[in-house]
Amino acid sequence: METRKVQVTGGSTYTVSIPKSWATENDVGAGSEIEFHPDGDSLFLTPRTETERTRGTLDVTDLTGQELTRAVTTMYVSGFDVIELQGSGITAEQRSTVREAVQSLVGLEVLEETREKVVIRDLLDSSELSIHNAVTRMRLISLSMLEDALAALHDLDHNRARDVIGRDDDLDRLWLVVSRIFRATLRTPKAAEELGLPREECFDYHSSARQLERIGDHATKIAHLTLNIEEPLPDEVLDAIDDLYEDAVEVVDSAMDALFAEDNDDASRMANDARAGVREIDERVRAIDELLRDLDPARAQLVGLVVDSVLRSADYGGNIAETALQKSAPTP
Repeated sequence: METRKVQVTGGSTYTVSIPKSWATENDVGAGSEIEFHPDGDSLFLTPRTETERTRGTLDVTDLTGQELTRAVTTMYVSGFDVIELQGSGITAEQRSTVREAVQSLVGLEVLEETREKVVIRDLLDSSELSIHNAVTRMRLISLSMLEDALAALHDLDHNRARDVIGRDDDLDRLWLVVSRIFRATLRTPKAAEELGLPREECFDYHSSARQLERIGDHATKIAHLTLNIEEPLPDEVLDAIDDLYEDAVEVVDSAMDALFAEDNDDASRMANDARAGVREIDERVRAIDELLRDLDPARAQLVGLVVDSVLRSADYGGNIAETALQKSAPTP
C-alpha cells in the first residue's frame, strides 16, 4: 500500500499524485483521462478507454460437446462483450454446439463465422440490465415451477411435468444474466455505478438468485420423479405434501419480501419469520415419514425424494432470509 498527501492548488483545487508503477501498467501518461467513481467513503479511479466493448479470445481446437458449451458460457459470465472462438479448423459439430450455447444465453448472437473462427457478440446494453428485475423474474419462475411440479404429481399429469422440465432453461438463462452482472460489478466500479446499486447489494441479489436457481432444480427433479409414478398416491400423502409445499412457499416469499424491503426493521422481521418457518417445516416432514411407512418401498422412496426436494426448497428460502438479515444489518 502506498500513501499520498493531498495538496491544495489555486486555493480551491485538491490534487494528489498517483503511483508511477500503476500509471505505467495501465498506460496512463500526460493527457490521459481518468474516471472517478465515488462509493461511500471510497473513491475509485480507472483509466478511461475509447472502446466500450471488451473482447476475449479462446482457442477451441480441442473442445467439443459440453466442454465447448461451458467454455462459451464461462466467457459470457466473465463479461466479454465480443467472444472470438479460434481453432485450426472449426468443425461443423463445433459450430452446431456453439450455436446451441448462444441460443441458451440472453443477448448473444453469432456475428461472424469462418473456417478458423466464430465471433459472438453481446447485443444487450449492460447499463440497461436490471439485476433486481432479473431476480424478481427468477422468483416468479422458480415458485411457479414448484407449484406446477406438485400439481403434476397430484394429478399424474406427465405433460405438465414435462413443461416444468422445459422451463428450467428459462431460469438458468436468468441465473447466468445475474452472474454476468454481478461479476461486472466486481471487475469495475463503473458497472455498479450504472446499475445504481452498491456492490454489497449486488452480492446479496446474486446469492439469493443462486438459491432460486436451486429451487428450480428441485422442481425439475420432482417433475422427473412424477414421470416415473404410474399409480395415484394416497390422498392423505398428497394432502400432507401440499401442506408442506404451502409452508415452503411461505418461507421463500417471506425471505424474498425481506430481501426487497426498503425498511430494515420490516426486513428483519420478515426474515426472522422465514427462518422460524423452516424450523416448523421439520415437524411436518417427520409426520409425512410416518405416512410413508404404509407404502410399498419403491413408491415410498419416490415420495421421500419429493418430500426432500420440497424441504430443501424451504431451506433455500432460509438461506435467502439469512442474506436479507445481513442486508438489513447496520453497515460498518
